[in-house]
Amino acid sequence: MAEKLDTQRLGSAGTHSPLAAPNVQSVPEDGRAVPWGDVLLVIAFTTAVAVLCALFNVSELLRRWTAPWERIQLDELPPILLALALGLVWFAGRRYREARRELTRRRNAEIRASSALAHVRRLSQQYVNVQEQERRAIARELHDELGQYLQVVKLDAVGLRDDSEHNAESIVTRAGAMIDNCNRIHEVLTNLLQHLRPVGLDELGLSAAVEHCVNTWQTRLSGVKISLAASGDYSGIDEVSVLTAYRIVQEALTNIAKHANATDVCILLEREQASGSTDGILVEVNDDGTGFDPDAPTRGLGLIGMRERVEGIGGSLGVESRSGHGARLVARLPASIASPGNTAWQA
Repeated sequence: MAEKLDTQRLGSAGTHSPLAAPNVQSVPEDGRAVPWGDVLLVIAFTTAVAVLCALFNVSELLRRWTAPWERIQLDELPPILLALALGLVWFAGRRYREARRELTRRRNAEIRASSALAHVRRLSQQYVNVQEQERRAIARELHDELGQYLQVVKLDAVGLRDDSEHNAESIVTRAGAMIDNCNRIHEVLTNLLQHLRPVGLDELGLSAAVEHCVNTWQTRLSGVKISLAASGDYSGIDEVSVLTAYRIVQEALTNIAKHANATDVCILLEREQASGSTDGILVEVNDDGTGFDPDAPTRGLGLIGMRERVEGIGGSLGVESRSGHGARLVARLPASIASPGNTAWQA
């Protein structure tokens, strides 16, 4: 099974997006850049101290000054100070390395946050573009189809009204044309409604709606065998989860038709349960198509939008695929969504 809306294969953000995640180049966390300025300063200071000690015989002076206090071991002060200095050097080095690691982590976090922000902006812009394209398509369908047939029906009605001879054959012909045009208008409206809302989802439930979707695609893909295994009772499941499950199947079949070149597609839809309590919905789609790289960057919204939709309601989406070996998509959706205003699905 393949992915991509309009241009590329299935496989965001994203998701990352499996949303395709944004490509982030991190700063290496084990950078070993040496502060040579500080090292040279320490060497210069040490050299200066050594020269002063040699000029003024500091060791001999310290020995004479501490000799009267030998009973309290004050003459051991130099090695003690040396040990303290070495300890401070070790402590400073350790803190310096920790500070570098923390700085590197913060830089990487900033890079990831910046990349994620750019990714979200691009995704938002693409959603706006898709929304505008859908609006244009609906407007064009209404103008070109409904407007045309309504005008023809109006002309036939005017002809019937103005027919002074009341020719029976003419009336039958015009009435038949009006019936045909009304049927065509009904067909156009049905197609628009299918695009906006799945057929039968409200009345018949998720299983019947998915089955209708599969049957519709089966008639379009004559060379592809599509099998559906649906089981379980979907009553009580949040409406958003039910609609998301349907959209996942719809999007998967759309991309299989566009990109996969598959001959066999298997769809599994079931109500998951654990320890007697309902967990949610499992949706699995497998195909034997050409496969793709799920981690490859994509300009399409198929997998990214699917992942955003699933993760937005607390679900999970996984994609397994490699070139030439088909693809497997697995989505798990929660039965209830922890947000105000959600309604349970009655199927």
